[in-house]
Amino acid sequence: MDKKRPLILITNDDGYAAKGLRKLVALMRTLGDVVLISTDEVMSAKSHSCSIRDRLYVSLVHEEDGFKEYRCNGTPVDCLKLAYQKLCGRQPDLVVSGINHGMNAATTVVYSGTIAAVVEACMNGIDAIGYSLFSLDPDADFDHLDTAILEITKKVLNEGLPKGVCLNVNFPKRSEEPMKGIKVCRQAACRWVEYFEEKYDEQGRQYYDLDGTFESDDILPDTDLWALQHNYISVVPTCFDWTVHSQIESMSAFEGLRIT
Repeated sequence: MDKKRPLILITNDDGYAAKGLRKLVALMRTLGDVVLISTDEVMSAKSHSCSIRDRLYVSLVHEEDGFKEYRCNGTPVDCLKLAYQKLCGRQPDLVVSGINHGMNAATTVVYSGTIAAVVEACMNGIDAIGYSLFSLDPDADFDHLDTAILEITKKVLNEGLPKGVCLNVNFPKRSEEPMKGIKVCRQAACRWVEYFEEKYDEQGRQYYDLDGTFESDDILPDTDLWALQHNYISVVPTCFDWTVHSQIESMSAFEGLRIT
């Protein structure tokens, strides 16, 4: 690896063979040296889970000048932790995660392995960006994203991000009309209306499959959902501090409760 070039660490939650991951690798290699560590299996909805009792195995799949590719049996956060601590040789200048097949807009970020890796990097002082496409098609077209991804990434590489802030970037799927531009916006509120379907396996044991529908009443022009639905790229500044700072003073009455 050339220390004069930026070192970019890439991971994802769709597995090593995902088309979006391969697109992201190709783009990042034009900007710097790349270390890729991908999950063996699809790890969607793993959120920020990491392995504390299971053994983690890592294999070097490919190596050439300016590029190393690893696979790991862990979660996206496992991959990220292992890579910057053991595999990169120096702290990465940037972490990028994705390109996820499926949006990570609104409160879906709570479940996202893609964004969890980004937040993990941010917690450790590394600038990080998560990229997602509003399409679940495993053969989705990513070619309309090249310019936007390169420009957003170069801006972060050149200027950095505020301390404690990472980026959650979502793209609309390809349509006949070109994307309208970028909107920096807030995360929309949403919910999953869920249900469990009862099924039986080959041995006659009952099990449950979780399914549901995504619903949101919060589709205002300042939200990421509105941006995606109107063919904009949404950029949401994201952080790992879950404190509702605006409520600290108003809830100070809790401090006066008798506990003895």
